[in-house]
Amino acid sequence: MSFIRKAVLYTALVLCANAALADPALEALRDGSMKKLLFHSAAKPTSNAAFLDEAEGEMTLADLKGGYVLVNFWATWCAPCRQEMPGLNTLQKEFGGKDFRVVTIATGRNQPAAIRRFFEEIGVDALPKYRDPKSALARDMGVLGLPITVLLNPEGLEIARLRGDADWDSDSARAIVAAITGGS
Repeated sequence: MSFIRKAVLYTALVLCANAALADPALEALRDGSMKKLLFHSAAKPTSNAAFLDEAEGEMTLADLKGGYVLVNFWATWCAPCRQEMPGLNTLQKEFGGKDFRVVTIATGRNQPAAIRRFFEEIGVDALPKYRDPKSALARDMGVLGLPITVLLNPEGLEIARLRGDADWDSDSARAIVAAITGGS
């Protein structure tokens, strides 16, 4: 009985913590699958764990500071990842620049050749092919399933998270990115 009470309390706390949006104006922009994008009531620190860039060099999320960054954790074997990746590519093409960018990080055993083939098959040409082969970053970031997408502010802090796939090519996603970046 005690276990059930604790589980109910934990679930209630998680749901309440995720219900608060940082900005009510952003809540109005969330529609369709973007309703899963939950803004935190306070920015959260991110992991210092290293991941690999396309040249196999190490980098961290801190290296991405300076603009808003939409970080998508994915894998080549993930069917929902395959569905949402073209939308992320389009979002990068439309909004990518100094104020906003989309970063994809393949988590787990995803070989560079398999990632290249995955991107070619679905027509993705504007996203980086970063890798987290030992899932160290994903573990530190609390990524328990794929895909998971987190939004970082220019200081490198997590301000929102979306669990599961989403239509990143939607009017709602565009409106949210335009709102957080001031329309850039």
